[in-house]
Amino acid sequence: MTDDIELRPLGQTDASAALALYNALTFGPKSHDAEAFRTVLRHPGTTIYGAFEGTGLVAMLTLHLLPNVTWDARPYGLVENVVTTATHRKRGIGKKLMQYAIAQAWAADAFKIMLMTGNKRGAAGFYEAVGFRAEDKTAMVIRRP
Repeated sequence: MTDDIELRPLGQTDASAALALYNALTFGPKSHDAEAFRTVLRHPGTTIYGAFEGTGLVAMLTLHLLPNVTWDARPYGLVENVVTTATHRKRGIGKKLMQYAIAQAWAADAFKIMLMTGNKRGAAGFYEAVGFRAEDKTAMVIRRP
């Protein structure tokens, strides 16, 4: 099932495959900017992790580890842009990738990891299966008009 999947941080050479996956994820404008991808890769504390089957990128997510003042100055994680190709869903690859990213955050001594998922996607059950849960917080978003 997922034994032949390699997990690793993405690099600039993965830009075109990553941009294709971003375009499968977003409802917004399409992504074509390899320089924007490079900027994210270079951002301190940010890693884009990918799952590869053979040489093909089949899933990815972004983990931001952010500095913090509270909780003994331990960082917190923010997960964004979680996507698996349509042909590779329901095989445990996304779960394996999420567990890998969670382990990276805990290894960095993060005290929590946050994420938001769109209501349209119906992915809440997926995130609950890897340990996320709605607690006493409310996610709120403001978008630029």
